[in-house]
Amino acid sequence: MIQLIPKMLIQVAVEPVDFRKGIDGLAAVCRKVLEEDPFSGYLFFFRNKKATTIKALVYDGQGFWLCQKRLSKGRFAWWPRGAPVRELAVDELHSRLWNRSPVKGQPPWRPVKK
Repeated sequence: MIQLIPKMLIQVAVEPVDFRKGIDGLAAVCRKVLEEDPFSGYLFFFRNKKATTIKALVYDGQGFWLCQKRLSKGRFAWWPRGAPVRELAVDELHSRLWNRSPVKGQPPWRPVKK
C-alpha cells in the first residue's frame, strides 16, 4: 500500500504517455522527459492520451510500485498544463484522483460549491 502523506513529493507528467509502457518504460520517461531520477522516492503520475486512465510509479526502497486507475465514465478533467512536469501537493492529487476541481483546503470527497 502506498500512503499519501503531506510531505510526499509528487511529480505529474503534463503530456500524455503511451500506456503500453510498463515500469521500465515509465522510468525512462522520468529520466529523459521529466529529468528526474525514478529512484528518488517521488511519486510520478502519468495519463493516457484520452485522459481516461492514470498510472502512478514510485520506488519504495526495495522495488517499484506501478498503480493504475481507469475511469468507468468520463475523463480526468483537471490535469495540469504548462511545463513537461508539475509538482503537486497531496490535497491537489487527491482532488485529481477523485476527478474533482482542485480547490485548496477542501477535502476531495466533498462536492465543489459553485
